[in-house]
Amino acid sequence: ALGWGLTAILYALLFSVLPPEDAWRALFILGIVPAIFVIFVRRLVKDPEIYREAKARQEPGNPAKFYEIFAPGILFTTIRASILTTGALGGYYAITSWLPTFLKNERGLSVLGTGGYLAMVIIGSYVGYVISAYLTDILGRKKNFILFAVGSFTIVLLYTQLPVSNGVMLWLGFPLGFFASGIFSGMGSFLTELFPTRIRGSGQGFCYNIGRALAALFPLLIGLLSQKVPLSVGIGAFAAVSYGVVILAALSLPETRGKQLDAE
Repeated sequence: ALGWGLTAILYALLFSVLPPEDAWRALFILGIVPAIFVIFVRRLVKDPEIYREAKARQEPGNPAKFYEIFAPGILFTTIRASILTTGALGGYYAITSWLPTFLKNERGLSVLGTGGYLAMVIIGSYVGYVISAYLTDILGRKKNFILFAVGSFTIVLLYTQLPVSNGVMLWLGFPLGFFASGIFSGMGSFLTELFPTRIRGSGQGFCYNIGRALAALFPLLIGLLSQKVPLSVGIGAFAAVSYGVVILAALSLPETRGKQLDAE
């Protein structure tokens, strides 16, 4: 949320001083800057103790294989977890990728005029991340996913489909960001708890990023659909399907709250 806020500021700044056809390119190039932090993460963030224990127990010449996440006893979990992440990320991309364009083209706001609306969404996102992190332990992983999926679905429909005033839309931005972003707070812990330590990195990495890859198609499909129907209809339709998928996937997966991880 903090990175998104900084990007929104740069977005307003660059579009104020550069022609639109150059501003988006400059903003895109600036996206390389966070990659520098990978160097510090690699050097300063240590592997967890449970992983080091598993590594020490590993038989010489028998390292964990990536394809083990597709083994008969694990495959069904991998598929369901991938569906869960696809739904959560698909709904998020459907909202955030097209939100500035929706505000500009369908609500008639200028680039600078969208700043307040984006700020409200970003503030809601930050609060959503924090509160959801606590709720995922209080309610359980599955119930929290379902709660935030239902909240996201409801708010997206209100935000894009109802003929509300711009003032009402401004305040709806807070719950929009709260639910759409907060749903991810439990994702890391849930994916970690679904897989044994031996293949936990492979399982979590694959499920989250296959979800990201499939969800990345959603903005494209919304753009194509918007050539035939209003952008608000495309956003609402894809968000509704995405969060419905999240609910179904969450119901099918086991609850892992309180699960004790081991080095096996």
